[in-house]
Amino acid sequence: MITVRRSQERGGAEHGWLNTRHTFSFDTYYDPRHMHFRALRVINEDVVQPGEGFPTHPHRDMEIITYVLEGALQHKDSLGNGSIIRPGDGQRMSAGTGILHSEFNASKTEPVHLLQIWVMPESKGIEPGYEQKAFPETEKRGRLKLIAARNGKNGAVTVHQDVSLFVALLDKGQKVEHTLAPRRHAWLQVAKGSVELNGKLLEQGDGAAVSDEQKLFVAGAQDGSEILLFDLA
Repeated sequence: MITVRRSQERGGAEHGWLNTRHTFSFDTYYDPRHMHFRALRVINEDVVQPGEGFPTHPHRDMEIITYVLEGALQHKDSLGNGSIIRPGDGQRMSAGTGILHSEFNASKTEPVHLLQIWVMPESKGIEPGYEQKAFPETEKRGRLKLIAARNGKNGAVTVHQDVSLFVALLDKGQKVEHTLAPRRHAWLQVAKGSVELNGKLLEQGDGAAVSDEQKLFVAGAQDGSEILLFDLA
């Protein structure tokens, strides 16, 4: 079964410095029909204007993944980490027992476009942590590249939950497929362009919840498409 969550159905707001869209209930947007999917709690698509951002704020007991689509995002946290997150990077922050961080557009002239993802951890009270790795475009073009996973398998960043996050870059006609093990689920998020998922057309910003399917077939419907695929318990 594939249930599509259309881009225009998402919550969100325009704040001037921030344009944000929420796939699941978040902040002032509440919809009891869309609270989470399995361990996937938040997918926010944000466009942050030059020089703007999120001042220092706290998090607890959440695995937070930031995936930049265009531009650059500056990260600082209470563990002493400071970095610039760029397109293609896989970045994970484990909030655990508590962490403070800030995120700002690293550019004074160009906006930054990103997805912020929250995954509910398998247990509470873990030690806070941070990890960031670069995944070259060549490793994602026309194929599914694992960028985040439990135990950091195959060079991915580590997520403290039974979830695997893959990214693929697809031009029109390029195809990838993914097999779901029994009792596994998936969420596909279209970050750019458009694709077909088992024959269903999905546009930029659309997501799809997948259950009781063995094979996922994803085909690029236009050049420059980009997808995130979550394999979930």
